[in-house]
Amino acid sequence: MAKENVILVNENDEQIGLMEKIEAHEKALLHRAFSVFILNDKGELMLQQRALHKYHSPGLWTNTCCSHQRDGESNISAGKRRLQEEMGFVTDLAEAVSFIYKAPFDNGLTEHEYDHVMIGTYNDAPNINPDEVADWKWMDVQAIKDDIGAHPDQYTAWFKIIFDKFYQHIKVDK
Repeated sequence: MAKENVILVNENDEQIGLMEKIEAHEKALLHRAFSVFILNDKGELMLQQRALHKYHSPGLWTNTCCSHQRDGESNISAGKRRLQEEMGFVTDLAEAVSFIYKAPFDNGLTEHEYDHVMIGTYNDAPNINPDEVADWKWMDVQAIKDDIGAHPDQYTAWFKIIFDKFYQHIKVDK
């Protein structure tokens, strides 16, 4: 696996440097990231189950895709790139909200991210990349909220944080 840098930022999302992704997660340094939420015309959210060999949160359900921007890459361009890489399609995205979160993992790594949440619409089945994604499904937003309450250990840390904080940004009235 090629080493990938993340963009280190301050609390104002101003770039202060670059660092190899694993090192930034080992040191719990604040870096830029994004989370893409794709909804269909029924108001259902496309969830992905992370591949079982991922270095953190393997097999957990999460938002449509997420990753880190590359140096010089806009949030929207990064979101579209990763959507294509993980889910096999591209659609228009709009930035919804951004926030900082910190989530430690059992393997000693910590996500400390300035996360840009983007929302898009798509109605077809994805063409998932099995190196990144084990499974996918459409799920009603209220049903996701209920299931997170009943089975929180089946969802990624960042997805639960985003869902709790920004439920109204994600929810679409049918």
